[in-house]
This record gives sequence, C-alpha cells and structure tokens, in this order.
Amino acid sequence: MPGEKKDKKKDKTSNEVTSCIYMFPNGDKYDGDCIQVDGDSVERTGHGVHTTVLGVVYDGMWENDKMNGKGKLTHSSGALYEGEFVNNQFHGIGKYVWPNGSFYEGQFVENRMEGEGEFTDTEGQVWTGNFHYKVAPGLKFKLSMS
Repeated sequence: MPGEKKDKKKDKTSNEVTSCIYMFPNGDKYDGDCIQVDGDSVERTGHGVHTTVLGVVYDGMWENDKMNGKGKLTHSSGALYEGEFVNNQFHGIGKYVWPNGSFYEGQFVENRMEGEGEFTDTEGQVWTGNFHYKVAPGLKFKLSMS
C-alpha cells in the first residue's frame, strides 16, 4: 500500500506500528494499524477497517497487508462472514450468513465450506455433517424437541 515518502533510503524499514488512514486511488478507505516499509510505503498490520466503494467492509486483523486472523467481512447484499482468515481467504473456523438469513458454521478451507459443520436453513432447521464445497453427502437433520 503506497504512502507518503518520508525517507529516501529504500532499505530502511520501521517495525513501529502506528495508526493511519489511507484513501486508495479507487476510493477505498483503510483506517487502522500500519507499519512503514521500504521507507516510502505503508503496510496494513494489526487491527483495521477496510471499506470499499461498493460497500464491502472488512473489520479485523491484518498481517503482511492481507486479511489474516479473526475478522468480519460484510457485503452490501447483507451476506457476511465472521471467523478466521488466511491470506485474504476464509480459512479456519467461521460462520457465513446469506442475505436470506440461512447460515453455515464450521470449517472453511480457501473460501470453501470444507469439513465438519452445520447448516441452518431459513426456517431454523439444522443440518450437520461433512461439507465438501458445494456437496454435503450424508447430512443429518438435527431434531430440536422444544
């Protein structure tokens, strides 16, 4: 992420985390923690909020200028993902909510539902099992007797 030129020495790197607000040329905005790298640019690190011009908002942890760690990604459609990220992808334990209110909670691997999880439909019915991206053979209906 480019920043203001403060030092002409290209090899100088500061590991000091500071707070910054950065407006991207496309209109996106980042507000959060950053470090200066290579003397003339900054990198998102720590906690920050990135908002796109299309209304997509990521509020969470950054490392190496990528979404890494726990965070929440909200789309303007109302869909959202909250959980673990690795290199800008849903990866680890998380929850994805569709705009219609149905949701999946469980394992994600590289943006895909992958592994043990639960899907709750729009009527509150819960299906559990092993998910493999768009396929989930042998799902079990979780009966609630309340």
